[in-house]
Amino acid sequence: MPDAAERLQQLREEAETAVRAARSSSELEDLRVRFLGRRSELTGVLRSIGELPASERGPVGQAANSVREAVESLLTEHGRVLQSAELDARLVADRVDVTLPGDPPSPNGRLHLVTQTRREIEDIFTGLGFSVVEGPEIELDYYNFTALNMPPAHPARAMQDTFYVSDDVVLRTHTSPVQVRTMETHEPPVYVIVPGRVYRRDSDATHTPMFHQVEGLAVDEDITLADLKGVLLEFVREIFGREREIRLRSSYFPFTEPSVECDVSCFACGGAGTLRDGSRDPLCKGSGWIEILGAGMVDPNLYGFVADRGYDPERVQGFAFGMGIERIAMLRHGVPDLRMFFENDLRFLEQFA
Repeated sequence: MPDAAERLQQLREEAETAVRAARSSSELEDLRVRFLGRRSELTGVLRSIGELPASERGPVGQAANSVREAVESLLTEHGRVLQSAELDARLVADRVDVTLPGDPPSPNGRLHLVTQTRREIEDIFTGLGFSVVEGPEIELDYYNFTALNMPPAHPARAMQDTFYVSDDVVLRTHTSPVQVRTMETHEPPVYVIVPGRVYRRDSDATHTPMFHQVEGLAVDEDITLADLKGVLLEFVREIFGREREIRLRSSYFPFTEPSVECDVSCFACGGAGTLRDGSRDPLCKGSGWIEILGAGMVDPNLYGFVADRGYDPERVQGFAFGMGIERIAMLRHGVPDLRMFFENDLRFLEQFA
């Protein structure tokens, strides 16, 4: 008994010394295992009490439990002190100056360059008084061709290789069908642009089977080709720079008469056709002009398909135009191959964030 009591007192003193010397919560956990764990000397004493003579069991058990409670109390108390000190240290180390401006959150994604360009085009034309309308991409042959002055035998249908869903249903080859649909539901005056996807059987550096167009339509009284030129000039200067000029060249489209091609003065050579070193400008091929879109005055025959909505060719006139969104983006940003827009290469796309 005296030996057991003396050893228990030694264990208590060793525990007190070790716990007070601990400098971290992890050290305390190690001491807890050392003095109170399943294989500790104190636990061994408690387990061996049954082997002692009956007269020694009570005193030894009381002494062992007293030591155990003292060690547990000491560990808990010193643990609170260490946790408080560690928290204070973290607060000092992680101090944040709340007077500094916060970092903006990282964006989850970015608009594709084609979408950026489309929205810029829409902003320009809505600023000029046009409304934005959309329509179906799977279209009836009637709206895609017939109501645009291209009856079944018209040679203009051969100008576009079309994806046919059935004999009278196609993937639209342009957004012009929405112009007809708009006139069917709205009396003049009408000022709309029609952005959207279109489909043709083309695939090379400047053509893809699916691409994006913006077409415009204005129908009102006393509209002339001069109004068309003014609208296109303002658009070109907004998208390519205020110093740009345009020219209109005679052309042919089935749904406009007269028809024109619109060129913009080259932004590489400034319209001179040659670069500073005197060499021929490859962008405009030495002409000083770059073709960007087709346009013209609405052919009076088209008004016959919507005559019941007040489109009398003797009273109203209009102009229409159409452009490829990818082409505008290519020219504006110097993209050499239209297919790059659809390859999803982040090295390319992130340049235009």
